[in-house]
Amino acid sequence: MDRYDVVVVGAGPAGSACARACAESGLTTCLIEEHGTIGYPVQCAGLLSARALAECRVSKRPVQNTVSGAKVISSLGSELSFDSGETRAYVVDRGMLDLEMAAAAADAGADVRVRTAYAGRCGSSIITRGASGRREISFRVLVAADGPRSSIARDLGMERARVFLAGIQCEICREMDPRFVELYPDASPEFFGWIIPSGGGRARAGLCGLQDVKSRFLSFIKRYSHGCMHLVTGTIPLGVMPRTYGSQTLFIGDAAGFAKPTSGGGVYTGARSALHAAETARIACETGDLSDSCLHGYELAWKDDFGRELALGFRLFSARRSLGPKETDSLIRLLSRDEVIREIVSFGDMDRPGILVRRLLKNPELYPILWQLLRKQLHLIIK
Repeated sequence: MDRYDVVVVGAGPAGSACARACAESGLTTCLIEEHGTIGYPVQCAGLLSARALAECRVSKRPVQNTVSGAKVISSLGSELSFDSGETRAYVVDRGMLDLEMAAAAADAGADVRVRTAYAGRCGSSIITRGASGRREISFRVLVAADGPRSSIARDLGMERARVFLAGIQCEICREMDPRFVELYPDASPEFFGWIIPSGGGRARAGLCGLQDVKSRFLSFIKRYSHGCMHLVTGTIPLGVMPRTYGSQTLFIGDAAGFAKPTSGGGVYTGARSALHAAETARIACETGDLSDSCLHGYELAWKDDFGRELALGFRLFSARRSLGPKETDSLIRLLSRDEVIREIVSFGDMDRPGILVRRLLKNPELYPILWQLLRKQLHLIIK
């Protein structure tokens, strides 16, 4: 039997970041990945905030384009456009990014095993299957970074994220201003559609939703006569699982439901949760205290870091589902005013939208649309 202080399941950004941090702190660490090539299949739009890319601690090699602004376009013709004049986000090759992060974990001393799938748990060991056959790996702390449908969470009977969005994206041929991401809220009423410029006359077009996702996607991209290339699909968990630790296990990234409800992005929160998990694992292993009371420190840490933002984001996601095309168009027109755009440029933050939201809520010109939202929410509750 192989024995490690920490075993991390899943070599996405969160898993690799955690394995690297654990190895750097002197813990014997094993990182397993079920696929033969880390980073593939791609299941991400590949748009990372500047802060998220910094948290990944990688080179700029995966970067394909830089973005400084956005255009939000309603089906009724209104448009909100803003440009910060500085890089706010990066369009990246996610496969290359994931591979570089896993290589950094290996360089730090982690034992990285591909074609090695989690197949079950037996006490303080996991059972794996794959290229090396059936193996048993012992751990002191297990880190679940195995995605939105976490098998580890299922085996432990953990309550899951509250909402799962389905997403589809493809690459299209389209000349567009490389500075702007385009958002189409009416393309998918529960969330939105997007077109992300990836450079070289190409872009990524996709959307997420709760239902009719395939038909909505086909309707959204039919305007592009050249059709789709490089189709990818994925699942986005929204609403953090009620408990993110237990039984010598810490849940990070999508496995914990840490995707941002305002954008669907999970790299920033995944990398942040990875660092908190690594620190908790270090304390547990050094003190020999592997109890739930010790692991509870992990939950306190991530909640203090980004928990309030995720809670606010989920409330905004719920309110957004109450908006029809007319309300969306009215909101876009209100937000297009010069003084509001200045606020968006000054205080907008892809990872921490709370500051901007609180400032906008003080604007009396937004009260009519906010009142409509409140009435709809009350109607749904009473109904």
